[in-house]
Amino acid sequence: SVVKEIDSINQRELELGGSGSWHDEYKDSAYIFVGGLPYGLTEGDLITIFSQYGEIMDVNMPRDKDTGKTRGFGFVMYEDQRSTVLAVDNLNGGKILDRTIRVDHVKNYKQAKVKGEDGEYREREEQSLNAKPELIQGAYAFRIFVFLCSHQVHGFPLDHVSEDGGINI
Repeated sequence: SVVKEIDSINQRELELGGSGSWHDEYKDSAYIFVGGLPYGLTEGDLITIFSQYGEIMDVNMPRDKDTGKTRGFGFVMYEDQRSTVLAVDNLNGGKILDRTIRVDHVKNYKQAKVKGEDGEYREREEQSLNAKPELIQGAYAFRIFVFLCSHQVHGFPLDHVSEDGGINI
């Protein structure tokens, strides 16, 4: 699997030493790919999990056009490209709600098209920075909270847990 390949590359790099890194190939991109996500995860959930490695500027979770449900993968853009290295090295192969995730660099990310007033999809005129927090409620929010606490996710704002069980990310 790709997760094992990335771990193997990292291990060989450690054994060989040297000054270069396979991450250097992606030094011009601040985007990462995240695959294997539970279908119920939201953009806010990704922000919560991945923001421990840097400031998130953009999140794109493609959705099914008919149902609006997420498709199990997404893209995250960091403010600083060096955060991508930390996220790839630390979260690739990790588990979210019992699903193993794949986290990898993206060399040439192209933002999703937007739907115009006429219903046609077209290229964006300027880059979207659509990382927008949202309120997660109920039992699902509690499972995410337990995940974050059990994995000692640093930077999780515990003061944002509301009385009704929601997590205000």
